[in-house]
Amino acid sequence: MSDPFFQPVSGFDLPRFAGIPTFMRLPHVDPGDPRLSQVQIGLIGVPWDSGTTNRPGPRHGPRQMRDMSTMIRAQNGATGVRPFERANCADLGDVAPNPVDIEDSMDRITRFYSKVREAGLLPLTAGGDHLSTLPILRALAKPEPLGLILFDSHTDLYKDYFDGMQYTHGTPFRRAIEEGLLDPRRMVQIGIRGTTYDSEDRDFAESVGVRVIPIEEFHARGPEDVMTEAKEIVGTAPTYVSYDIDFIDPAFAPGTGTPEVGGPNAFQALQVARMLDGVTIAGADLVEVSPPFDASGGTAYLGVSVMFEILCNMAMQPGPAPA
Repeated sequence: MSDPFFQPVSGFDLPRFAGIPTFMRLPHVDPGDPRLSQVQIGLIGVPWDSGTTNRPGPRHGPRQMRDMSTMIRAQNGATGVRPFERANCADLGDVAPNPVDIEDSMDRITRFYSKVREAGLLPLTAGGDHLSTLPILRALAKPEPLGLILFDSHTDLYKDYFDGMQYTHGTPFRRAIEEGLLDPRRMVQIGIRGTTYDSEDRDFAESVGVRVIPIEEFHARGPEDVMTEAKEIVGTAPTYVSYDIDFIDPAFAPGTGTPEVGGPNAFQALQVARMLDGVTIAGADLVEVSPPFDASGGTAYLGVSVMFEILCNMAMQPGPAPA
């Protein structure tokens, strides 16, 4: 049993619409708090979308996901896992970005996650647009490059946008490979689809050994077969998991800036996250939830439900027992 301090507030004790919302009703532990040393999994918001190239709004994602996450309860209904008893979890608050300076914001994010890494805990992040992943990887990919399991409708492997712009939400994994943060031979991208500008991103993926599984293959083979291959690709070495909400069909997750039709349904969205069991997760994120396009809050709730599935797998990893 983990420390009672790290247990989420129950809806039996305080109605879900009451109290200050934190991720999954967990305690808030500031990175400067002495209790940080007891945290094993930290949930973090990155309210930043300066890498967005079309419809903005993911900067508001962490706040809405915190609010919707009050519906998350203590036990996984499918697997029986009770993650908050397996690991000390806490909401570490938000990284404070600079909304008018991309590179300064990335430096701020990297510094924040460097402190998280030095504290020895695993981060689970709510973005923010997908460029947020790059500065996180800059902090976590030490001493060796990480593997990557990406759920997305886009590869985010483009060289640049707008005549040389290196940093957008369409380029983070190209930069991460170039910077030696990711091992492309241990990378798999699942669910890729939609119209394209050209084949430059796919050509790059093939040239460096990134495994791209387009949505047609995902539907033909099914989630279980695809996830078996994904886990074989990354092996048992440390791996980062990045989950773009636009992996899911917009019929189920309309609140995102770059939706692509033809994706998985809500059940499959949870299923692939549940099948991350056995992966050595060094950190994970759920990005691109855009509240301005999510009037009902359903996209945010699906997003935090995916985060809970990932959290369950992180909590089940071998490691020290909760303090």
